[in-house]
Amino acid sequence: MFFSCGSIKLKSNSLYYHSFEALSSSLREMMEKKEYVPLFETKSAKGRSLFHLYAVSMFLGICMIFVYRVSYFPSSSSSSLEEGGLDKRWVWMGLFFSEIWFSWYWFLTLVNRWNPIYRYTFKDRLSLRKFGVEPRSPEAYFLQTASPVPPDFDDHIHGGDPDLKDREYWHSIKKLYEEMKRRVETATELGRTSEEIREEHRGFREWDSVSSRRDHQAIVKILIDGRDAVDSEGQPLPTLVYLAREKRSHFHHNFKAGAMNALIRVSSRISNGPIILNVDCDMYSNNSEAVRDALCFFMDEEQSHNVAYVQHPQNFFNPTKNDIYSSNLLVAREVELEGLDSNGGPCYVGTGCFHRRDTLCGKKYSQECCKLDWNSVNDTKIEESTDVLEETCKILTSCTYEENTLWGKEMGLMYGCVVEDIITGFIIQCRGWRSVLYNPERKAFLGLAPTTLLQSLVQHKRWSEGHLQLFLSEYCPYMYGCKKIPLQLQLGYSLYSFWAVNCFATLYYVSVPSLCLVRGTALFPKISSLWVVPFAYVFFANRAYSLGEFLWVGGTTKGWWNDQRMWLFRRTTSYFFGFADNILKLLGSAKSAFVITAKLAEEDVSRRFEQEVMEFGASSPMFTILAALALLNLLSFIGGLKRVILDMQNKVLDLLAVQLILCGLVVLINLPVYQGLFFRKDNGNMPSSVVYRSIIFALLACAIAAN
Repeated sequence: MFFSCGSIKLKSNSLYYHSFEALSSSLREMMEKKEYVPLFETKSAKGRSLFHLYAVSMFLGICMIFVYRVSYFPSSSSSSLEEGGLDKRWVWMGLFFSEIWFSWYWFLTLVNRWNPIYRYTFKDRLSLRKFGVEPRSPEAYFLQTASPVPPDFDDHIHGGDPDLKDREYWHSIKKLYEEMKRRVETATELGRTSEEIREEHRGFREWDSVSSRRDHQAIVKILIDGRDAVDSEGQPLPTLVYLAREKRSHFHHNFKAGAMNALIRVSSRISNGPIILNVDCDMYSNNSEAVRDALCFFMDEEQSHNVAYVQHPQNFFNPTKNDIYSSNLLVAREVELEGLDSNGGPCYVGTGCFHRRDTLCGKKYSQECCKLDWNSVNDTKIEESTDVLEETCKILTSCTYEENTLWGKEMGLMYGCVVEDIITGFIIQCRGWRSVLYNPERKAFLGLAPTTLLQSLVQHKRWSEGHLQLFLSEYCPYMYGCKKIPLQLQLGYSLYSFWAVNCFATLYYVSVPSLCLVRGTALFPKISSLWVVPFAYVFFANRAYSLGEFLWVGGTTKGWWNDQRMWLFRRTTSYFFGFADNILKLLGSAKSAFVITAKLAEEDVSRRFEQEVMEFGASSPMFTILAALALLNLLSFIGGLKRVILDMQNKVLDLLAVQLILCGLVVLINLPVYQGLFFRKDNGNMPSSVVYRSIIFALLACAIAAN
């Protein structure tokens, strides 16, 4: 892990940021003149009248559906095909409860979307950065850039013929980077570094006594000491530190939260900068202006007093054009987070987030002690030598340091929850602080998205499990957050807390109406009845709005269809297993575990991902559920069509048309599943064990429904 002299934790392939003092010189001059100059502004979204009209019309349609369900509730004496018999009452109630749940969840999304806000910074009022190289990650830069570095960078360094010298300089830098990359890869393959490098960097020798990655002493090495290090132009360099906290098999290391807390303590000893940046290890800096943008929110004299953290949405660099696994979460990051921002502040998503150090360390908001004196920041000079600092910091990362302390309880990131980032941000907001979302056009940080279906489903299973765990804990937004955060923000957290609970209504709606189609039991109005209008309007208006919203935030029509497919897949698998794991933990049958989503892929897997071919290839219970539901709906659809064809008077079509359409849509969404089950011959198809189990389950369900 790395952090600079501003206590900004960075990924190793990112270039280093100067400390915030160098970035804010022009602002200090304004502050000394007692002139207030805003550093950011907030604007409400435009054109919300149409959205509000859509919301009202949807509400009326939902009310009409409820009226129909109550008015046409089956009687106990019904027995004809049109009425469906006694069993229909229970089926009808289940469908009604599912529709009530969908309506409640739609209301939660409505609260988040009612009045989103957008923020804009005035970076020109801070000091200017000077080379203009983007992105700062060498790997990403050389992959994306086919021409030499930008003109202002070249003119600063070279004279004479700029084109020739630019190319020479650009290629020399690229060669140096590739040589460094080869050295790292060679060391990784061999499991050791060369003697020459080990002599130059003595920190490598500390790994000689390490028995395993999960059992080793604390290792702290200050690679660059910012107190006396300068670059070729005489400008101070940021402090760069390598840290490996102590790990022992008989001590719980608390996963990512434990690592973050160790970093907070070590950085406080070495630099104690007031701002901390947290970035996941599979992400890189794509926009060097991100630091200056964040400072605009922290340094505004009138608007920044209660800002605890500035959250950038999580973005990825590798999803395909149509985002086959809906990894980009376009609507969530471009609409939902803006809605949370207007309702009290976005949640902390664990990466791409700038924090005030004192808020992470448990400080409560108060008007008396909330202002940072930027003129006196880092005035305290650390006199200890590098060797003394390294030895002192090792104590802070020992396994026993946190015993009988508030770390993980009231200080640092919270322990005991799968989504430790979400619960930490929530508690900070409940202490009186607010958060800010900033979503610039050029994304600040880019990460690696899952490249297989199973990776994506496992990731969402962990997220949904953690959010529900938060809701069922003492930190429930409606209880712990009562009178501490706005009601709208409590509802906003519920939007994610209820991800896992969505599985039941969704599973019911995509299976029971299809099974009743096999039996000939009608659960919706006749196609010739006016009662079909509210059902049709709510469905098609909601999907039309969803498509429009998806296209508006930069998606494609095919990407939207993939998003709808993943919406169904996650609700019937990830969320179901996330809910089940929570119940097992409550019963004491399972323990919380942080499951890291594997992102690396083999060559053939990567090729299919780039071609947007859905990857199965694993014998997972999630795939068994997906395949069984897909086959159940296919068999039901065929059985329903058979009934319609054999009925000469079209009474069955009038009676079962809505269910037939619903079943047909599920079949259409599952086309990649059918291909994986029966037609694909590559390694990404459905394993034979999944095929056999899903066929048996689907046939058994249809046989039970028909009798």
